[in-house]
Amino acid sequence: MTEQGALWRRAARRGTTGRGEAEAGPRTPSPSLLLCRVVSQLLAELDGLHSTQDVFVIGATNRPDLLDPALLRPGRFDKLVFVGASEDRASQLRVLSAITRKFKLEPSVSLVNVLDHCPPQLTGADLYSLCSDAMTAALKRRVRDLEEGLEPGSSALLLTMEDLLQAAARLQPSVSEQELLRYKRIQRKFAAC
Repeated sequence: MTEQGALWRRAARRGTTGRGEAEAGPRTPSPSLLLCRVVSQLLAELDGLHSTQDVFVIGATNRPDLLDPALLRPGRFDKLVFVGASEDRASQLRVLSAITRKFKLEPSVSLVNVLDHCPPQLTGADLYSLCSDAMTAALKRRVRDLEEGLEPGSSALLLTMEDLLQAAARLQPSVSEQELLRYKRIQRKFAAC
């Protein structure tokens, strides 16, 4: 960051920019005023990056419809990438397979069968939640077995088909059909940019 930027941030924290009190505005700026200041500073920093080589700025939002249009002008964020929810089973299977690489699965587990018991519109976060809930069930089962004096079959905690199917039965998609349609409209709008 530039020295000027550091000075600006210190002034913003104090609630003054060194101008007269009436000109500087209230000591406790409103949230919208703070947002304007932050966006303005971000734009200034982005515009100053052209002299710097090998710097990539990546931004992410789940509300692209609220982006300040100035951020999308040429030379700032040049590429827009939309990452939507996996709507077809093949995509969901790839995501679920990637997530379950972190888990140990019983050999009888069929991820295709698990997905057949899931709602259709699932995000990657939903699929991770499914696995996390199944892991919680497996941990509870392990604790129950130990409390009953049963020896675990192996030291590794295995997710069973039952763990995953029970988690799938409780799974609620985090994105509704209406929200998916709204995101698709936003995607079409920004694809034209």
